[in-house]
Amino acid sequence: MIKKAEVGQTNTIKKMWNQCFPQEEESYIDYYFDEVYKPDNTIILIDNGIVQSSLQRIPHEMMFNNRVIRTSMIVGVTTLPQYQKQGNMKKLMSVVMDEIEHQELITLVQAYNPSLYESYGFKMIYNHKEATFTRNLIEKISNDGCSYDIRSEDMLQLYATFVKRFNGYYIRDVENFNQLKKEISAQRGKILGYYNEKGQLQAYATCLFTNKEVVMEEIIYLNSLALTKLINLGLQIRSVVKVHTSEVEDLRIIYPGVEVIDYGFTMARVNDYDLFNRLYQVQSKTIEEAFTSSGKPLYMNEFY
Repeated sequence: MIKKAEVGQTNTIKKMWNQCFPQEEESYIDYYFDEVYKPDNTIILIDNGIVQSSLQRIPHEMMFNNRVIRTSMIVGVTTLPQYQKQGNMKKLMSVVMDEIEHQELITLVQAYNPSLYESYGFKMIYNHKEATFTRNLIEKISNDGCSYDIRSEDMLQLYATFVKRFNGYYIRDVENFNQLKKEISAQRGKILGYYNEKGQLQAYATCLFTNKEVVMEEIIYLNSLALTKLINLGLQIRSVVKVHTSEVEDLRIIYPGVEVIDYGFTMARVNDYDLFNRLYQVQSKTIEEAFTSSGKPLYMNEFY
């Protein structure tokens, strides 16, 4: 049977995540189920009282071609090991596909194995870059203006300014940044910021730490000085800083010699091309055409 999850099944689904996603830290899964997870957004496959599989659709608002539209991201598609390769994912996805085709124009998915979703019409649309910095690539500069105490309201204002040149991004509010702070804290990370002499936030970066690296999963900045301030501060904390950016932000232009790799981040699907073309007055036939129809680069940095 496929149905919406019930509140009493939350711990069961959480245990499934811990078992099926060993690459995720337990503290992050704790955060997700405390702060993000909702039974109303979850469907399960249950048989003989056993929850065998589950997935979530997290709703969002997206700015696309200068219009705010409703979208969702599919995450946490999981099946207990003993029930894998029995068609459970196909059964769940058939229900989801019927829902999205009637409810929203665009749907996103975070996928550890993108090939599993290509048969459903999803394509890797949002790509990222990862730049690796070591001390020899950036001169030491002062930490004046740098802070670990950044107001959510300042982060929102900076984000809103930064994404104006992009398309396909999530609409965020202050509560989203309050949640982001909780998420980073749950992973024992920090948020670094740089304020100019007028007290205006010019850059922030969400930072996670390994033994040797600072991983800046999101870095939002207005100018190269602000960007350099945060990378420089990161290099005072660890010997290597890895900076994740959108596909079009090539940091080799500012920092010659930095090593950069490209990787896929988020898949997307257009659920109704006729409606899409009428709404945006275009003639897109493929998802690539749809997502380049605005002429702006894409930005997406959410994991759910």
